[in-house]
Amino acid sequence: MCGIVALLDTTGNPADVALVRRMVAALKHRGPDDSGDFVADAIGLGFRRLSIIDLTNTGHQPMLSPDGKVALVFNGEIFNYLELREELRQRGHSFRSSSDTEVLLHAYLEWGTACVERFNGEWAFIIYDGRRRVVFGSRDRFGIKPLFQFRGGHCVAWASEIKAVLRVPAYSSAINWSVAGAYLREGRLDFSEDTFFRDIRAVPAGTAFEVNLGGQERRWKYWSLPAAGASDAPVDPPEAFAHLLEDAVRIRLRSDVPVGVCLSGGLDSTSVICLMRGLLGDNGRSRPILAFSYHHPEYDEQRYIAATIEQTGAMLHRLTLDHRELWKLTEEVIIAHDEPVHTLTAMVGFELMRMIASAGVRVILNGQGADETIAGYDSYFRDAWYTSLRRGRPFATYRAMQAFGRAHHRPLRPMVMDLVRHAAKTELRRTAGYRWLAHLKYRSDLARNTWVDGPSLPGELEFPDFEPLDLDSVLHRATTREPLPLYLRIEDRNSMAHSVETRLPFLDYRIVELAASLDVSWKIRDEWNKFLLREAMAGRIPEIVRTRVDKMGFPSPTVRLLEEPVFGALRELITSQRARERGIYNMSNMLDDLERHHGTSNQAIALRLFRVAQFETWARIHGL
Repeated sequence: MCGIVALLDTTGNPADVALVRRMVAALKHRGPDDSGDFVADAIGLGFRRLSIIDLTNTGHQPMLSPDGKVALVFNGEIFNYLELREELRQRGHSFRSSSDTEVLLHAYLEWGTACVERFNGEWAFIIYDGRRRVVFGSRDRFGIKPLFQFRGGHCVAWASEIKAVLRVPAYSSAINWSVAGAYLREGRLDFSEDTFFRDIRAVPAGTAFEVNLGGQERRWKYWSLPAAGASDAPVDPPEAFAHLLEDAVRIRLRSDVPVGVCLSGGLDSTSVICLMRGLLGDNGRSRPILAFSYHHPEYDEQRYIAATIEQTGAMLHRLTLDHRELWKLTEEVIIAHDEPVHTLTAMVGFELMRMIASAGVRVILNGQGADETIAGYDSYFRDAWYTSLRRGRPFATYRAMQAFGRAHHRPLRPMVMDLVRHAAKTELRRTAGYRWLAHLKYRSDLARNTWVDGPSLPGELEFPDFEPLDLDSVLHRATTREPLPLYLRIEDRNSMAHSVETRLPFLDYRIVELAASLDVSWKIRDEWNKFLLREAMAGRIPEIVRTRVDKMGFPSPTVRLLEEPVFGALRELITSQRARERGIYNMSNMLDDLERHHGTSNQAIALRLFRVAQFETWARIHGL
């Protein structure tokens, strides 16, 4: 992984190379091994390198085409680069390096902007094509790798992180209150192209663009998540899924530096490490896989992890931190992310990546993406039951709920009543009148209960359109809008803050397209979530992990922020004079809630406290 920047002066003046270098300097953590820049016409490109594939100087960027007329800066990995290089060789291309960067460049020379459709990987890149005098760029299908854009004055700027854009003189920092309001009111993050900084936007996932030297832009989606059933399902879905997942892990093991794995006691990371073990063969025993895990006494998954370690022979590194140590990381984490984060879980990931880097590991695999694509969260059970009910299968729905109740020790009657209410409300939401009344009630509840005054905070809560709540639709939104984009941001900034590259086998687009082609019964069945993965991993992972029905999630002691001594420091921060003068907080509600819930285990209040403290810390760091 690396850091990239690009700068275009739309007046036609030569690009400011000194500014390009200042922007690149802000991204040194993303690429400590090398740097470079390139200026031609009105465009400037800058690069910081983290050497992963081809550690020699032949992988240096910006990389130029053989005729010197096309220049590339690239952050990420093209995992199928070996296959593409062979295809390009057969078409007459020659290569002087063994890097995927050179393959990307030659793929563009051969196929033009359609080259992105051939890539299997995670990327953000900028190409200046001097032959056509255009800037061409792209971001991978799921937005695993970041790319931000700013337009202002006579400048268009792109960068891997916002902090590099902030160095552009044409940009004047200001709060984007529509984003800040959604975060403070509802805890929403990374649900759109907008950022906390006004006029700085993310290039959307699965998007490519061209900009001419006058600044005119053409943007298009080269890939979208397929609709449910858009392609034919395989005859044996579990075997097809197992084959694709193994291949996704195989190509993500391509590296010239050590590769490790993040390991919890869950199904996803266990599947990844066990497949790694099989692919590495005897090498996995002579040189054990390095596995990294966060442990918290309230979320004990050690028996599951122990079974996986026994099967794989991995060497386990454990991280343990309490809420006081995690909160001390706040400023460091916000500086790394450029924006507030969702919970203390982000701090856990930040420290875990620090430990990974200190162990000499530069590439890490984990199971991110499986929950959103093949239904890993407990809330998806109700969505599956609702889907079954709408298909006219009441008895099958009832039997599935019985199986779930037995396995999870839940009484059946409350679940049935909850489903009936949920189904009725969902059908009513199809009417604009009901949505309008529900929206009014929601606004009223916010006004009564929130710490944020609606009238004082710029930005309005929009009247919502109807969104279907069948399982396929819910998974589509989880993958493309919330929460996966947030989790990918957390993963990228945490890892790259410590110069570590993260690879995500479950977000191989072939796997996601396969999952989308299957009926919901392959995702949720009876008491099982991620049923497809469980069937695919039979005989491949420890049975104690494959058949566990509980899901602990990534542990985070956020609720303990209501305890001293952290509570006192946070209370002082969010009730400071600067916060009061901002004019967006209902201080009376805030102080009443803090007094009433000090020392309790109220998760909702703890999250409000966390969000306001995050926002105020972020604003102070940026002088806003």
